[in-house]
Amino acid sequence: MKAEKVFLFFNVLLAAVALTTAFDPVTTAALVGAVFATTFVGNHFFGQWETCNARWVSFNAKGLQADLQHKLIGQHLASSVILNSVRGFMNDENPQKPQVLSLQGRTGTGKNFVSRIIAENIYKEGMNSSFVHVFTSEFHFPHKEKVELYKHQLQMQIRSSVETCGRSMFIFDEMDEMHPGLINTIKPFLDHHNKLDGISYRKAIFIFLSNARGEEIKQKASDFWKEGRPREEIKLKDLEEFLSASAFNKGGFWHSGLIHKNLVDFFVPFLPLEYKHVVQCALAEMKSRGFRPDEEVANRMIRDLVFIPKPNGVFSASGCKTVRQRLNFYI
Repeated sequence: MKAEKVFLFFNVLLAAVALTTAFDPVTTAALVGAVFATTFVGNHFFGQWETCNARWVSFNAKGLQADLQHKLIGQHLASSVILNSVRGFMNDENPQKPQVLSLQGRTGTGKNFVSRIIAENIYKEGMNSSFVHVFTSEFHFPHKEKVELYKHQLQMQIRSSVETCGRSMFIFDEMDEMHPGLINTIKPFLDHHNKLDGISYRKAIFIFLSNARGEEIKQKASDFWKEGRPREEIKLKDLEEFLSASAFNKGGFWHSGLIHKNLVDFFVPFLPLEYKHVVQCALAEMKSRGFRPDEEVANRMIRDLVFIPKPNGVFSASGCKTVRQRLNFYI
């Protein structure tokens, strides 16, 4: 991981300095230089340091398809939209604009998980790649009075990152909590520009995550359930129009030019998860941790979760978000 590499380098460098204090300055400088060449240049030459080339950044279309098909649970709409949109964008050698995806739905439905799947099928280091950048409103932009500073810092980071690697990815979590000014400040990077100050942003990917539309999406899924229609019959057109309209009138997109200028390529709805989906999440978690998948254990755990709306309790209130932590108590 990038932090570990930097930590290792500086520890080696400090050790070298300590060992050479008994020598004259010229000898010390030569030895420290040799250490630097061995650890930094050598590692870089032999590919140990991530660079923006095909070894480190390479799209795996089959891997993305398999991960979405076998790992993403209960999200037929998101799976289809993400696969087709990302595959089309990554196969386009000359895109007209960056890809902009807005993933919307209740907590625990898979939005962060899908972001990770996308990263893992583009970057060798996955989410640990130095070309993947995650911003969370509460952590990175907590103070409204500092919004002008945040705007400057955000623009500089995006510019620097894309200048280093055109195939950079930017993930904005809690988009519905983000100050409108911050959203508008990144608008130029998302538009149909050949270059801005000599830098092309057209191969970058921007992913916005939001919980704000969860209630509307839940209501649509609930309507299908009440009518006895399988959720797999829900089409993107059933949701996309009101998702974009709601985003314009509520949450972080308020007063934002992203909607007005049609800069968001796809609004991707994440449906609320039913009992059977949470069972699948629990079984998958057991398998990933080396345990034998046990439906009895999964059912015992899930019976203690909260399901909504009352009195029927069709959907898990927390999706699959708490499954990993709760399994520790039942296994």
